Amino acid sequence: MKTFSFLSLLACLAFLPACSIDEQFDPNGPIIGSVLTDASETELSLLATGIEASIRNGYAGYVTASGSIARELYIFDADPRNTEDLLGKDDNVLDNNTFYITGPFNSSYATVKNANILLQALDNTNSVSEAEKDGYRGFANTMKALALSRVLDMLGENGVRVDVADPENLGPFLSQEEGYAAILSLLDEAYGQLQGSEFAFTLSSGFAGFNTPTTFSEFNRAIAARVAIHGEGYQDALTYLDDSFLNLEIDSNSTDLLYAGPEMVFGTGPGDFINPLFKTPGQSGDQIIVNPQIIADTTMGDLRVDAKFRRRVQSTSQDGLNGNYEIALYETATSPIDIIRNEELVLIYAEANLNLGNLEEAVDALNIIRNAAGLDDYDGPVEQSALIDEMLYQRQYSLWGEGHRMFDLRRYDRLNDQYLPIDRAGDDIFTQFPIPLSENA
Repeated sequence: MKTFSFLSLLACLAFLPACSIDEQFDPNGPIIGSVLTDASETELSLLATGIEASIRNGYAGYVTASGSIARELYIFDADPRNTEDLLGKDDNVLDNNTFYITGPFNSSYATVKNANILLQALDNTNSVSEAEKDGYRGFANTMKALALSRVLDMLGENGVRVDVADPENLGPFLSQEEGYAAILSLLDEAYGQLQGSEFAFTLSSGFAGFNTPTTFSEFNRAIAARVAIHGEGYQDALTYLDDSFLNLEIDSNSTDLLYAGPEMVFGTGPGDFINPLFKTPGQSGDQIIVNPQIIADTTMGDLRVDAKFRRRVQSTSQDGLNGNYEIALYETATSPIDIIRNEELVLIYAEANLNLGNLEEAVDALNIIRNAAGLDDYDGPVEQSALIDEMLYQRQYSLWGEGHRMFDLRRYDRLNDQYLPIDRAGDDIFTQFPIPLSENA
């Protein structure tokens, strides 16, 4: 496994208008002034490594904060805001200046900032060929778009600021619709840059199988399909899937193909960190608890239940909430986390088709997911409303605890008490996070 060694420029974790980067010596990374004026190939590659490493930052907060709002999980730890603010207890509202939004937001924009530094450096160096420059650009813009998509997921109708290349002259917040369009445009730009390009840098083991311009392009199209679905662009999603790594040729002997896809990797070496979503089994504090209704709604024989949820020896409770099961997604503290995998692409394929009226095609895709989970073929009504229910149900169990549920429910107007289990009377349900206070200053 490649060990990530963070660059001095990554020390600026929060993207603020006043954020500046001091020029200082770092034996593990390039000096900023040198990078921006005449970067060497080594310095450019270190920047690429830093971008890949930084995409991991803030992801745990993105998952647990959105997952709490969607009532797929609870965070039982020492911070009461996890069971008060996020769950709307006693008329609490989401704070625009606290960790559950500032962490994912600032981390995402740190990735964007680092990508912009690499892009600027490429315009001012002759140390690599034009084909290699395009390889760096396609990589940087893809990862930049991924980071921005996480911000837009969280902020919803509050929109997203895409143009942040000049800290002294930030672009406006785009509307949600404009934001999806801008992110897709950035992914399309990156895809074009990757065509015929060369990679002069090395990606970590998490991108095994996706570490050439051709295979990385398939990852780019997969992220574009996800973004298109979030923006309800169903025909666009199918178009993107055509050039992604979607594989529908799966049977009982090849279910492992569902899990193909790039990952975020972790380690214990200098400058690295462990998987922030790994929790020691059975511990009494700092645990991610499965909402009891998730367990109650499982289907007998579903293989995903034992793979994702671990029954506790002792049940646990906090702040009037209870749970008998905890997260079991990751076996060790250095287990990788999927960025996107074929299982999600099959579900995107099903969702796009059912919304376009291709119902039999959608059923076939959903049966791939059901069969891989040990379930029989779908035998319900083959009509759009019923298939949306089935699709959301399968997404709930295939993608539990991975930062999807809040946004899945929101685009179908189901982020409300008609569809969500509310375990405490009077709790409120939020549909989006506020723009951080720093952005309103």
